[in-house]
Amino acid sequence: MQTRRSFLGWVGAAGALSAVGRRAMGEEIRARSDGGLRMATAEGRAAAASGEKMLFWVAASTPCDKNLNFDAELYKDLLAYLKAQGADGVVVLGTTGEFPSFSFAERKKIAETALKNRNGLNIIVGPGTSNFPETVELSKHAEEHGADGLLIVPPFYYKHVQVEPLTKYYSMIFEQVKIPINLYHIPFASGVPISHELLHSLEHYPNLAGIKDSVSDPEVYHQFVAEFPKLNMRTGTDANLKYAVEHGMGAILAEGNNFAKQVAAVFLAKRAGKDIDEPIAKLHAATKLLREGGVDEYGPMKYALSLQMGTREFYQRPPNSDVTEEQKKKIKAALEEIKRMG
Repeated sequence: MQTRRSFLGWVGAAGALSAVGRRAMGEEIRARSDGGLRMATAEGRAAAASGEKMLFWVAASTPCDKNLNFDAELYKDLLAYLKAQGADGVVVLGTTGEFPSFSFAERKKIAETALKNRNGLNIIVGPGTSNFPETVELSKHAEEHGADGLLIVPPFYYKHVQVEPLTKYYSMIFEQVKIPINLYHIPFASGVPISHELLHSLEHYPNLAGIKDSVSDPEVYHQFVAEFPKLNMRTGTDANLKYAVEHGMGAILAEGNNFAKQVAAVFLAKRAGKDIDEPIAKLHAATKLLREGGVDEYGPMKYALSLQMGTREFYQRPPNSDVTEEQKKKIKAALEEIKRMG
């Protein structure tokens, strides 16, 4: 198993962020001495909101130690690893990041850790809660610490809410935060879909950047892309990855934790004007192997990731399940097969 020192030495030798990624992020965010506040140029903010869209973000997992405390050192290693594997950015504290499982104070600490150790990654933070005061505070916190954007889930306790009050909820955030904001369409978890009507009601805000669509239904995603071609309608599933890339849209993928290199290869092929069917086929073959090996929950996914990185084991918080001994055997076998695939 790699030591942390050898791991970081390997990461330090990794290539720089692609030119397209740098353009999308604009000029590097620079630290100011007054309390560590970080500011971006107007050019950089504009690029993040409306510049290059076809970028790949990993819906990054949040590692805990065996006592279920946030593991900041392992998180730093994860960010460096994902950058080295070709990711353009990460989403911090999304669904795969288990955001509902962490306290308000912990969420600030996790965001700060990511933003201090970004390694050139474009950082989108998930500040969503079921109430607007906390969502606004977490959004402002992310903005003040240099986040490139936000991914905000709807308030998820009350279901069947109407468009007008939901517009009001989001407007209260847009009016106080100026960095790019993405709406999170994950109705099977939130119970509150992001409708076309809602997006149209918020289009007058210049920092409306787009959405993440985590629904696997191709028709739903195709309609989003057709209706909002100027926004970044990022797919949140590998099922819609080909369509997203072919239409110049980005992706935020949980699969990026275990398959950042394979996903990045799809984007690299498209940017080079090459056929993307081959790298997509390789991605799907690899994900199928690992899913058949038992990686269908956060515990097994994190265990597989720790093996891939060569670090100590990642742990997830309840109510998500631990990896079983049987799953560990299957995961090791699947990872060996994926290595042979190249």
